[in-house]
Amino acid sequence: MSNLKLSQLVKTYGQTEVLHRIDLDIQDGEFVVLVGPSGCGKSTTLRLIAGLEEVTGGSIEIGGKVVNNLEPKERDIAMVFQNYAIYPHMTVRKNIGFGLRSSKLPRAEKEKRIDEIAEILGMTDLLARKPGQLSGGQRQRVAIGRAMVRDPAVFLFDEPLSNLDAQLRTQMRLEIKKLHQRVGATIVFVTHDQVEAMTMADRIVIMKDGYIQQIGTPSEVYHAPANTFVAGFIGSPAMNMIPATVSGGAIQIDGGSRMELGAQISDHRKVMLGIRPEDLAPVDGPALITGSVNVREPLGHETLIHVGTSHGDIIAKADGRTPPELGNTVNLGAEAQNIHIFDPDSGAALR
Repeated sequence: MSNLKLSQLVKTYGQTEVLHRIDLDIQDGEFVVLVGPSGCGKSTTLRLIAGLEEVTGGSIEIGGKVVNNLEPKERDIAMVFQNYAIYPHMTVRKNIGFGLRSSKLPRAEKEKRIDEIAEILGMTDLLARKPGQLSGGQRQRVAIGRAMVRDPAVFLFDEPLSNLDAQLRTQMRLEIKKLHQRVGATIVFVTHDQVEAMTMADRIVIMKDGYIQQIGTPSEVYHAPANTFVAGFIGSPAMNMIPATVSGGAIQIDGGSRMELGAQISDHRKVMLGIRPEDLAPVDGPALITGSVNVREPLGHETLIHVGTSHGDIIAKADGRTPPELGNTVNLGAEAQNIHIFDPDSGAALR
């Protein structure tokens, strides 16, 4: 079993605690992505799992065994870094095989394993080349191959795509996802890119300031964010936030319209409404909020419009062929089921 469990994990540097009692249970064969802004603790968490940093408190279990006091080489993990960390003087074959240097397998078995990994990664024709003769994406595949050749219990990826251009990043995302589906390995993947998280993960762990904000499937964190931070971090453009008040069983937008939401929230309470841009559009009927179009972003099939309102810039979706003109006043509406409600003080979701 290659399950991974973090229990009450704490990390301090001097007097500063940077990870605060992290609990995370990753199942055998699961692809979990740690995502969050710089300094949120995601890379520190990965380095603790790898044994590159010492745990201050709590425990790390791999395959049911506590590994806190084990050296990295004893933890049955393989790590892929963003800078490839491959040897420029070695061929692709030797770089991949380097992961087997301490293995007691017969030479023929090692060569067979290298050939198998090269075939999986589509690198059979590149085995005789050196890294200087490879593209960035090919170099990253070599680094992945060196990790795979050992057949570890857990793969750890530390922002492995951040050095690639946009097109290569998209290609490598697909390749890593296909690789996971093919070999069924347990993967922990760190990124600051929420698109990578949404497109690759079985589950996403969203972090901020050393705390886990939410754990869930891509659909769960997108459609049911636990708080305003998750709502703003996941999704591009970010979710619109509009202040409102609960009154008479309905939501009253400050300076705007009322809407029956069927939400069980105490009366006369201030709330924050969250509406994703794709759920907000120009309407002919009663408006949720009204404003003037000040920016248009054509995307072909649709146009994002930035609407200046009394609550700041609101982003909505309009038809790609006939979007409202700049300067036009538009009424924006949304379906009640697509409106999120948050506590304005704590940021926690109220429904």
